Amino acid sequence: MNQYKYTINGNQYEVVISDITDNIATLTVNGEEYKVEMEKQAEPEKKKPIVRAASESASDAPAADKASVNKANAVKAPLPGVITDILVNVGDEVQAGQNVIVLEAMKMANNLQAEKSGKVTAVCVKIGESVMEDDALVVIE
Repeated sequence: MNQYKYTINGNQYEVVISDITDNIATLTVNGEEYKVEMEKQAEPEKKKPIVRAASESASDAPAADKASVNKANAVKAPLPGVITDILVNVGDEVQAGQNVIVLEAMKMANNLQAEKSGKVTAVCVKIGESVMEDDALVVIE
């Protein structure tokens, strides 16, 4: 359940998103429940894996398919923002506390760190991509 507060034209709205099933979201706005139909996202086309040269940077790499990564082991976005730097590549060994992603939110750069030591198995974002709270960014196994 996600809870948000908005002020639109001086009016305050408290919005609670309690359930999303397929493309129908159940919202409560200022105590009144609504069913909202969301636009379905187009199915991503299947792409062949791209092999990168060792000299390519993480910003050139394609992002991992977010549906196929183990999100339990992911560094997740603590708040909505834009990815401004990716400091690791797939295959890198990282230590707990090491900076792995830079996320700009509210005009501030936030260094996101590995929560545990391990090997980077997926980078789920690319530089310039907007992310929401709890989106998987980097998977460390």
